[in-house]
Amino acid sequence: MSELPERAARRLGVDPSMKTLGNLIRQLIDIPSVTGSEAELAGFVEKTLEDRGFQVTRQEVQADRYNVYARSDGRPKVVLCTHLDTVPPFYGSSEDERYIYGRGACDAKGCLAAMLEAATRLRGEGAKGLGLLFVVGEEVDSIGAKIANRLQPGSQYVLVGEPTESRMASGHKGTFGFVLRARGRAAHSAYPHLGDSAIERLLGTLERIRQADWGQSQLLGPATVNVGTLSGGLAANVIAPEARADVLVRVVGKASEAEAKLRGIIGDDRNLEYQVVSQNDAVRCETLPGFEVAPMAFGTDIPALTELGRPLLFGPGSIHDAHTAQEKIEKQEALRAVDLYHQAAGALLRRAS
Repeated sequence: MSELPERAARRLGVDPSMKTLGNLIRQLIDIPSVTGSEAELAGFVEKTLEDRGFQVTRQEVQADRYNVYARSDGRPKVVLCTHLDTVPPFYGSSEDERYIYGRGACDAKGCLAAMLEAATRLRGEGAKGLGLLFVVGEEVDSIGAKIANRLQPGSQYVLVGEPTESRMASGHKGTFGFVLRARGRAAHSAYPHLGDSAIERLLGTLERIRQADWGQSQLLGPATVNVGTLSGGLAANVIAPEARADVLVRVVGKASEAEAKLRGIIGDDRNLEYQVVSQNDAVRCETLPGFEVAPMAFGTDIPALTELGRPLLFGPGSIHDAHTAQEKIEKQEALRAVDLYHQAAGALLRRAS
């Protein structure tokens, strides 16, 4: 079907725009870009932008890792931004009548492809002040976004692409992630009174953490807690001398307030200690008329892009498909996203003029 001429494709009811976009999404998916190995995909995107007439700059992040920054002309007023990296493991693309499948299909290579098509259309219409930014590392530490935040001069608006089910986000939750460690004293399990179980100390503290009120927001709903990993102990017949847990709180306010609450839960127990591994405040986003609006629970690069303008968040696909073995994006939703990115960026450019 991909080899049919355009006229024949139309006669058979195939939308050539969907063919073009679908092919691009599959090309992007089929270039592995698990966090840390984004260079090949960055090179492909860089060349694609150059071929479409954009001014393209590499922004080095680490050895063999770089962001791709493109402009339609001079200083951008509006930047379309999403990430190049994916979670592991890589698996290639496939499709059926309705969906395109593959690692990154919705998180966020479908967004990337739709942004490329929308920006190309805007440039063809003579739009001025448009930028595109594709960053590395979003799935781990947002290092690409942190480096991109140094770009000077910045812009007035940054429209971030993530799978929001084609709704414009009113905001998203922040994060407070930490490692909690407990110390105890080893002893023979037949004589538990001679030891001090780090596991029991840890479990008791985790239960207090889980039962605590971490905050409510009219915009974002309740904060949530996830105990992601547990480890510790030596053997079933040994009182555990040490234990640890990795915990992530999805905060609806400031991360510093969550840390203060954790300190209160731990109190003066010298056999407990924590180490912060991530912290971002909850985010409020700009929205535009004509878009369905909803809050998001997941995090994005937005907290690291404070110098690039007022944030908006929108993209095709569902976060419930992201990071799964059947990640997918609906073809028609991806095609609509081209129009919606075009509409949103055009409105923002007019507002920024």
